Amino acid sequence: MTNMSEHQNKHITAPYPSAGAGWFLVFMLTGAYIFSFVDRYILGLLIEPIKAEFQLSDRNVGWLLSAFTIIYGFVGIFMGWLIDRGRRTWIVAIGIAFWSAATVATGMAKNFAALFTARMGVGVGEATLSPATFSMIGDSFPPEKRGKPIAFYSSALPIGAGLASLLSGAIIAWTANSGHQSLPLLGELSPWRFTMVLVGLPGIIFALFFLFIKEPMRRPAAVSSNIIGGSSFTDAIKYIWQNKALYTGFIMIIGTMTAIAYSQGFLAATFDRTWGWSAQKYAYINGLSLLIIGPLNMMIVGSISDWWTKKGVKDASLRLLYIGFFIMVPSAAIPLFMPNGEIAFAILCINTVGIGIVSAIGVTSLLVITPSQIRGQIVAIYYLIISWYGSLGPIVVGELSSSIFGEENIRFAMATVPIIFGIIPFILMPLTRRLYILQMDKLGVMGE
Repeated sequence: MTNMSEHQNKHITAPYPSAGAGWFLVFMLTGAYIFSFVDRYILGLLIEPIKAEFQLSDRNVGWLLSAFTIIYGFVGIFMGWLIDRGRRTWIVAIGIAFWSAATVATGMAKNFAALFTARMGVGVGEATLSPATFSMIGDSFPPEKRGKPIAFYSSALPIGAGLASLLSGAIIAWTANSGHQSLPLLGELSPWRFTMVLVGLPGIIFALFFLFIKEPMRRPAAVSSNIIGGSSFTDAIKYIWQNKALYTGFIMIIGTMTAIAYSQGFLAATFDRTWGWSAQKYAYINGLSLLIIGPLNMMIVGSISDWWTKKGVKDASLRLLYIGFFIMVPSAAIPLFMPNGEIAFAILCINTVGIGIVSAIGVTSLLVITPSQIRGQIVAIYYLIISWYGSLGPIVVGELSSSIFGEENIRFAMATVPIIFGIIPFILMPLTRRLYILQMDKLGVMGE
């Protein structure tokens, strides 16, 4: 027992990696996240040609957009268990190669079933990344310095989405002029298929770099050991159950964000049908706006989180989460009623800010109330829930569009999502904040 205690104390008191080593790891993980989001996001920009080729309804497309998220969270549970025990950098390398290959397979699909399966494959691969990332960031930076690296990593979301928009816009415009393209071994490909293959292949090469990155030392927390018994999946589930009211209110806020964000896979089609924007026009404008607004917004949020925390604002990250929620929900619904696409898109830029705040600060808030020895599994469970919850967003849009409003009036289906998903977490907010602060006290303010 003495040797085990001394070994644990050594891990607790050992210095964190150098700032250079920590930030190099964050930089590489952020690059991986950019690749992941390009592969994840690009499908939404190609809905109309895919829908035409396979003769799909909006209901079918809603399920297709959700294929990724349905499997993503489920596989993430196993990945969380593996990440708390295995070499995380190697797990990430395998995940990147897998989702990149699945993106290529999406472009080669011959029917809807193959298309759906390939998108699920993207979800399987990407399920490795974020649980491993937040586990490694927690082991590479002290609590008061985690806001910036987590926000930097999260900034890959708008960067990846922006690059996906610009890249696909350029490829769609090019292939529209030059017709089908041929690639060695793959043969002749239509524009949307060529786009999928082109964005998937580079990730397979990038994955190799993670085989040579040093694994950060794990840091169990002394305070946490008094709160929960061990690091098993059962311990993680037991901890969540003991704090079920807190986690319910907290996760539903993030779930509202994912439902809104995932439903926006229909935005390119919505702008096309409602205001006559071509896929290229939407892609270019959306890409530029995401690249300008997204990363700056997320880094500012991370800096504010760290600043407030240093000043002694106990629930700094939760307050920012609430601010993001109140920006995000109305700005997702209002633009769908605007008279033209330009005004609608301007309001959606405000929505990008709100979604960015919630996305950037969500895991920072989670780590505050999570013991470190179950961090990987809790993050994986968190992603399971918000992914499944979020997957309902495009499904709801597809169902409402095909069954109630009519597919030409898809904007009304889009506007309904933030209202449906935002009501319950809004009602629970006062209770959630009270329970959040109480749990911080039990864990020692920052959960360390």
